Amino acid sequence: MEHNNLLLEWLFEEQRIRLNRGPIFDLDPGPVDAMARDRVEGMLLGLAIGDALGYTTEAMRPGERRRVFGEIRDYRPGVRGEGRTGLPSDDTQLAFWTLEQLLEDGHLVPEHVARRFLNNRAHIRGIGRTVRAFLDRLEMGYPWYEAAPHSAGNGALMRIAPIILPHLRTGTRALWRDAALLAMLTHNDAASTAGCLAFVFIWWQLLQGIRPDHPDWWIETYVSVARPLETSNYRPRGGEYLDFEGPVWQFVARHVPEAYYQDMSVREACDRWYSGAFLLETVPSVLYILMRHADDPEEAIVRAVNDTYDNDTIAAIVGATVGAMHGAQALPERWRRGLPGELYGDDLGRVQWLITQAMEHFGP
Repeated sequence: MEHNNLLLEWLFEEQRIRLNRGPIFDLDPGPVDAMARDRVEGMLLGLAIGDALGYTTEAMRPGERRRVFGEIRDYRPGVRGEGRTGLPSDDTQLAFWTLEQLLEDGHLVPEHVARRFLNNRAHIRGIGRTVRAFLDRLEMGYPWYEAAPHSAGNGALMRIAPIILPHLRTGTRALWRDAALLAMLTHNDAASTAGCLAFVFIWWQLLQGIRPDHPDWWIETYVSVARPLETSNYRPRGGEYLDFEGPVWQFVARHVPEAYYQDMSVREACDRWYSGAFLLETVPSVLYILMRHADDPEEAIVRAVNDTYDNDTIAAIVGATVGAMHGAQALPERWRRGLPGELYGDDLGRVQWLITQAMEHFGP
């Protein structure tokens, strides 16, 4: 594990990681106590449930989705020929393959996670362009820390949650080091790694029992972590804010509270910034849903599934967050019972088994 400390410092010194070395890297978060076990399970299960609820209608505009399917509140049969309900996309697969590798090694070994992704490539459902390019470069012989494209897509954020598990009992600043290394594995981009660190910080706060006392807590907490870390400016690719140019944290701070205090519905707000797989779209969408619906886990996930464009990933991140806040038992029983939990196609219950193993090996 000391190797990862030296590795991250080397990446900063050689400017191979696109990220400022912000103050979070010097923060000791403190351990998570045993009272949080259900919330840890909820974080992992919520990710898988949100992904499975959204996967069959991803990349549909919310209006079209509603015209075709009405309000989606339960798993739907696959629309790509799978025919079964509750199937995972790459969101769940990459997150839980990460957890598999963490269990095997006992801690983060980035090269091993990269190799697992590559070995499982044929099984990935809905692989994104950035991950595909990363795997191509691995096959060409690039070391893992040089293989990631410079991309502000949401493919690292969707799979980052399991990095919390090996740190639950210790709660040292090594959590942030490992989160940064795991984030840059596939997306070496400041907004992506900053977003991963910000959400890991949010989840850790929730697992420690902190309850947001105001809707602005979500924005303030995200911005406080991401602002010192981001190094790049971005421009929207759609929506109503085409004149914006700046870091993701600035877009979040400026436009998400504005939508909230105008009392926009989730669909209205997310349509304004497009709600796709670009972090300038994904992060505002997730935070806005949490501002409005974090106290109701079912409604938060349902809104993510119905009212956003990249709905499987946004629902996975929202699901992880409300799961970390409320616990697994607060997620609807029909969703928990109906989740097949497969990762490879013939391994029903694999997700649930990995959660059980993770709690046994890493649980507080």
